[in-house]
Amino acid sequence: MFSKVFSCGLHGINGFIIDVEVDIADGLPRFDLVGLPDSAIKEAAERVKASIKNSDYLFPIKKITVNLAPANMRKEGASFDLPIAIGILACTGVISTNLLKDTIFLGELSLDGNIRHISGVLPMIYHAKSIGFKKCFIPKDNAYEGAIVKDIEIIGVSKLSEIVDYFNGTLDISPTTVNLDDLMSGNHIDSHIDFSDVKGQENVKRALEIAASGYHNMLIIGSPGSGKTMMAKRVPTILPDLSFEESIEITKIYSISGLLSNKNSLVTTRPFRSPHHNISASALTGGGKYPKPGEVSLSHNGVLFLDELPEFQKNVLEVLRQPLEDREITISRVNGSLTFPSNFMLITALNPCPCGHYPDSNRCHCSEESIKRYLGRISGPLLDRIDLHVEAAAVKYENLNDSRKGDTSAVIRERVIAALKRQQARYKDEGIHFNSQLSASQIEKYCVIDENGSKLLKVAFDKLNLSARSYHRILKICRTIADLAGSDDIKVNHITEAIQYRSLDRKYWD
Repeated sequence: MFSKVFSCGLHGINGFIIDVEVDIADGLPRFDLVGLPDSAIKEAAERVKASIKNSDYLFPIKKITVNLAPANMRKEGASFDLPIAIGILACTGVISTNLLKDTIFLGELSLDGNIRHISGVLPMIYHAKSIGFKKCFIPKDNAYEGAIVKDIEIIGVSKLSEIVDYFNGTLDISPTTVNLDDLMSGNHIDSHIDFSDVKGQENVKRALEIAASGYHNMLIIGSPGSGKTMMAKRVPTILPDLSFEESIEITKIYSISGLLSNKNSLVTTRPFRSPHHNISASALTGGGKYPKPGEVSLSHNGVLFLDELPEFQKNVLEVLRQPLEDREITISRVNGSLTFPSNFMLITALNPCPCGHYPDSNRCHCSEESIKRYLGRISGPLLDRIDLHVEAAAVKYENLNDSRKGDTSAVIRERVIAALKRQQARYKDEGIHFNSQLSASQIEKYCVIDENGSKLLKVAFDKLNLSARSYHRILKICRTIADLAGSDDIKVNHITEAIQYRSLDRKYWD
């Protein structure tokens, strides 16, 4: 007796189809699983056996061989329990094999026949739909997540017996559907967080507006209590809403990481990730025996905020270099090499010295050597990859006692969206969306400066001893400032403002 059931596995954030082949033959009773399964799959034999028996179906006391094809691809997770059980029931005649065509099965079985929630449903169903499958049986707790994918029937089930009854015509289960417009309308930021709450710090708020308008990375340095963290947490409130395509990209990452709930099946707000400074390099970039996404990927299309930057281990910070440049992260392990997207905006905050009060000589008693050692934890190459450097001064009492409020997040957001629309129109044929994504050749094309601007930039280049990367990043910032001003041309005042955002590293690190 032979049957074939279709399931799906994961390679990175993409799915691939797996043929679950079940053969039942006479011989000594045994259950063999082949096809490069991991430990969780090897343990499926006992779960499937108990689940079938406790669902009141006969489990064959024969030689059972299950092959997960293709055999050269590593399989992991417990989502193959359900297709293995369906294959065995098809072999014993409980389910007709003719009904299994164009159908995908995903799910973990409990010993009593219930079907448990699994991770990674969304990318697997996306792949199944793309190659022509028409129906998918998944755990009921994953049904809303799977229903985001259109043009494929999503049947959410909670018990193994429900699938058998469905195929035998004794139970009707309606496909799960979701209203994508309703889901996307939930794209709201916490109204309790607003830039109007920030007192003073107009220079930092201006820099954050520029960073959001061009998707630039930014470093904020200042004394404790100056509002660095407070302002960073408000950056998502001035970013534009996610498009549906961006939401799907993020949701795929969160799906394989097991961070979705059935009630929140689609990520509709830009991620804001703020890992603690004791995080490891693998947790930040992703890793493990079978690589999983890290914080740089969980921040995709959103913000990665690193507070108290010098407190992070130096080797942890250095692994940020590749994703900051390439906007993706490649993780290589013995079991394979995977690439995850990591197009995030990096916002960092730090104190200027261990006590936090340098250069106030009345309050700071740190030695030059301790300050140098503290700031030296942040390397020059990493600083070079951060577009804007801005100083947050201590807030004065007059600012705190001032009842007047600055621009709200909604007002700033309107200016940011207007600047982004200019960029999208300009780069519609370039395959990029933001000024920060400009390549060297694109900078020459879109960041043209006049003779006066060129002279000013040359003086700054020589005086500040800038690198070629810093030079290009200044031009990108100039382009964003011009877009915020509604100007097609980069003017001298745009260049002057951009240069001041690249001078702080000379003050503190030289």
